[in-house]
Amino acid sequence: MTEDRSVRPFVVGIVGGGQLARMMHQAAIGLGVRTRLLAEGPDVSAAQVVADVTVGDYTDPATVEAFAAGCDVITFDHEHVPTAILRSLEAAGVVVRPGPDALVHAQDKAVMRDRLTAFGAPCPVYEVVPDEAALVAFGDRTGWPVIAKTSRGGYDGKGVWKLDGPQQAGLPFERLAEGVQVVAEEFVDFTRELSALVVRSPSGQAVAYPVSETVQRDGVCVETTTPAPGLSEEQATGAQHLALSIAAELGVVGLLAVELMQRADGSVVVNELAMRPHNTGHWSIDGAHTSQFENHLRAVLDLPLGDPTTRQPWTVMGNVLGGTEEDLPSALLHCFARDRRLRAHLYGKPVRPGRKVGHVTTFGADLDDVRRRALHAAGYLMGNPDA
Repeated sequence: MTEDRSVRPFVVGIVGGGQLARMMHQAAIGLGVRTRLLAEGPDVSAAQVVADVTVGDYTDPATVEAFAAGCDVITFDHEHVPTAILRSLEAAGVVVRPGPDALVHAQDKAVMRDRLTAFGAPCPVYEVVPDEAALVAFGDRTGWPVIAKTSRGGYDGKGVWKLDGPQQAGLPFERLAEGVQVVAEEFVDFTRELSALVVRSPSGQAVAYPVSETVQRDGVCVETTTPAPGLSEEQATGAQHLALSIAAELGVVGLLAVELMQRADGSVVVNELAMRPHNTGHWSIDGAHTSQFENHLRAVLDLPLGDPTTRQPWTVMGNVLGGTEEDLPSALLHCFARDRRLRAHLYGKPVRPGRKVGHVTTFGADLDDVRRRALHAAGYLMGNPDA
């Protein structure tokens, strides 16, 4: 009888079926890794391309446990799986990366602020406020306007308020979910926003991507430029070191995105954390030697991490948000005819106003030209032929 020398492929379970899982699956193909998906529905972005899909509720312990039983390691498209479920998985011997002890700092802004402040990372003045009166007192003490955030569940500008005065202090407490707190923060008069992405493996190896400048509109990222223009070598190295230090302090395995606000004097404060591939790192698919998605998977698998540096002097990513153009594949005819070096990534989502449905990437030596090409293509795909 001939011995069976076949090797079973390694299975990475991804919780969440959005575009991040879709692009993670794309990176897994070249690594010979099989992906398994726990998706919110049968037709969500990643479920269209992954062969092994379980449709279920990621907040249901039994569903998540059954899904994890067929995986060698679990990672995430989003941070919303309840911490208690992840701790239960780990107690049962399931490998979860990043683990719940790290991930909670991306899930809960109050926990994140407490830990980062204790660690010495630069943060805005903040306070967890139990009610409207406490929020008013915070604003009167630190000055208005004030930023208020729900501790859990917010993303893409949701769950965040800029409050101009005490008369608006009741807004964050309307329809506040059980167990969710309100975090009040000083308003940081920043000049721009930056993103520092790092990847860390279980063995402690870590790499840092070049710092990107990000442009946000209504809380949604619309454009990134890498490397951030006008950022000195000292400032860039400082931001990378800060992100690497946070990853090590929190025990992150995989990708950590540290969103920063830069003041006029060049100093930065931490705005948000994300512990999975991030919108501000999409440029790396076409603009870096190793994409954020591949490096995240390498970290999850504890493989040596790849080179995160840029292929060209400048790379610009433009998000495609749902507009008046519904037939995106056909609209690419114009975009590709105009720019043969344009890279486009569509997410397979029905177009809805403001929804992230894809992104485009351009690169080259002339920043003005690179940005102009990206903004034209993104604008055209959103239904603006004069972009």
